[in-house]
Amino acid sequence: MRKLFTIILAFICITTSAQIFTTDSYSSVPPKREVRAVWMTTIGGLDWPRTYAHTPRTMEKQKQEFRELLDRLQRANFNTILLQTRIRGTVIYPSTFEPWDGCMSGNPGTSPGYDPLEFAIEECHKRGMECHAWIVCIPVGRPNGTGPKNLKRKHPELLMKIDNEMFMRPEKKGTADYIANICREIVHNYDIDGIHLDYIRYPETMKLSISKTQARQNISCIVRTVHDAVKTEKPWVKISCSPIGKRNDLNRYWSRGWNAEDKGCQDVERWMSEGWMDQIYPMMYFRGDNFFPFAADWKERSHGKTVSAGLGIYFLSPKEANWNFDEIQREMNVCRQMGIGTAMFRNKFLMDNMKGLYDYTLQEQNLYPALVPEMTWYKHEAPTMPTNLSVKYDNDIINISWEDHNSSLYYNVYASNVAPVNINDPRNIIATRTKRTSLDVPQSERTKYFAVTAIDRYGKESSPAQSNNNANEENAIRQGLIRNNGNTVALPPIPSTLDIEYILIESVANNIITSKKYEKNLNINNIPDGMYIIRSLSKKGKSHRLGWMFIKRREI
Repeated sequence: MRKLFTIILAFICITTSAQIFTTDSYSSVPPKREVRAVWMTTIGGLDWPRTYAHTPRTMEKQKQEFRELLDRLQRANFNTILLQTRIRGTVIYPSTFEPWDGCMSGNPGTSPGYDPLEFAIEECHKRGMECHAWIVCIPVGRPNGTGPKNLKRKHPELLMKIDNEMFMRPEKKGTADYIANICREIVHNYDIDGIHLDYIRYPETMKLSISKTQARQNISCIVRTVHDAVKTEKPWVKISCSPIGKRNDLNRYWSRGWNAEDKGCQDVERWMSEGWMDQIYPMMYFRGDNFFPFAADWKERSHGKTVSAGLGIYFLSPKEANWNFDEIQREMNVCRQMGIGTAMFRNKFLMDNMKGLYDYTLQEQNLYPALVPEMTWYKHEAPTMPTNLSVKYDNDIINISWEDHNSSLYYNVYASNVAPVNINDPRNIIATRTKRTSLDVPQSERTKYFAVTAIDRYGKESSPAQSNNNANEENAIRQGLIRNNGNTVALPPIPSTLDIEYILIESVANNIITSKKYEKNLNINNIPDGMYIIRSLSKKGKSHRLGWMFIKRREI
């Protein structure tokens, strides 16, 4: 408890002294490993989708909405998507247990014409992100809803009604088996990275007829059953939950009657100590003394598992609590200092740049990519490092390639202007969790030397394969650079025969960042710092690479 008190005291000092601190008070270089997550809510299309899919055109529009959300999240270096998959006894994938939710097609029980979960996982993985299936466990919606009707027909003994809402009965062993079967189905059929249990607690409106000890045991039975089902299928799939944001009352701080252990009957510390949970995302939608001491408490009692604080960014909205931006900014900074990640609830408020949150995350908080934390409690050998690392130069582009010895592995790519490349410096990361065995990057002063590591599904990373560049290669790096001043880029003369109409700005992973009408002096004010490929696009749709640019408006 002395250690906990020291942690709490230290961070209370930070928060109460916030008026004399600026963001420069914190390290400008974020950690190499850190959870940066968002909850992507599908119920009612709150975050996605905005369009119902019932024709090929609307299906593609729905998919494109998701791609655009992920592109913006990737730009801000997020690495984990918590995608609402089971909603209210309904799902967003073809299931043998539960019907389709209406959020995808507009009609409950009707397929949108494709598999949104499979699509979402593939798109996340293309961008080096993890995708976790968010499972709403106990509530199943109104009595006349699609989910409750299905459960009444198949398992009426598992249902109970409180006011005008239907819930699964936590005390029934069949409830644990049923939820575990849904999780097993997802893990078996999809390349999912995690199962995220939400509302894994007793309803707050329920009057308990049993002891809280027994109630906690009932919820723990569900957690343990899900754990066993998932880990039997794929032991690397992460299991997480979103408990109530305060574990319990602390010696000096009261939970105000809203806590995980007593109100929700969630024995979260036990779940972590027993190894049933790999991660937790406590819903810490509070501020000040209702946030910082309780965040430190979760960290102290994590038993080495990964903790990420759920941030109530929706409270920034004038329609909600109208918080000042510095409330969330301070929470993000202190969480980083404590060594815990963050998850934002929910994605729309981030995408809406509520009070400048997205801009801050992009330009200040998440300057570089981050790997998710390793699951160190699984003991096994690190992967073998990649072999035959090759670096080839083609005018303004460098091609890096290596050999794949295990198709189940991912790869991380690093670059630096000094050798050997320091893979522990996040500033050197240029690609994470890629399945590719080659990568094209623009030439720059930064990309003189390269390193590639293999990383397994548990997050364990191999030793790096390092490149060896000679003087000729280093000279070649300087070719193809198009200079910019951070505000505009002066494009080179273009032959009239190319019939240029647009300029495309691409990331080094070949994702289109923006498209602009051709101008000799192109405005790049809205493009964040980084390396980019510049391409032309003709009226006939033909594209040519013009060169690359390196935007750096600040010194690191």
